[in-house]
Amino acid sequence: HLLHPLADIVQTLRGMGKTVKLAIHPVAGRMPGQLNVLLAEAGVPYDIVFEMEEVNEEWADVDLCLVIGANDTVNCAAEDDPTCEIAGMPVLRVWLASKVLVFKRSLGVGYAGLDNPVFYKANTEMLLGDAKDNLDGIRSALQAA
Repeated sequence: HLLHPLADIVQTLRGMGKTVKLAIHPVAGRMPGQLNVLLAEAGVPYDIVFEMEEVNEEWADVDLCLVIGANDTVNCAAEDDPTCEIAGMPVLRVWLASKVLVFKRSLGVGYAGLDNPVFYKANTEMLLGDAKDNLDGIRSALQAA
């Protein structure tokens, strides 16, 4: 499962003295609380897992944000475009971080069928392909450093 390499990355970064927080959107996963359970099973400490409301005002202080498999839940159009189909939907404001790294299989749209402007912002890099493979690569590079 892709959360195991993520848990290893979290542990390595924390061992390097980095502050790591994981943010979960209320509709992430197939049922409420599912990602919290999966993260706990992977060994991610519960005290670094936060709900959207707990971290949404902190994004401007974030050096690097990893977005794994999300689309509509991190779409800035929900806040920036009042004519957008998801206008007013609460979203994780990841685009405010200094750097955003998005893991997705493709540039395809999310459930709402909308393109995500965050993916084209100057502070965003896209890492397309299998997220687990990409996380495995990052884990290996961090552990070798």
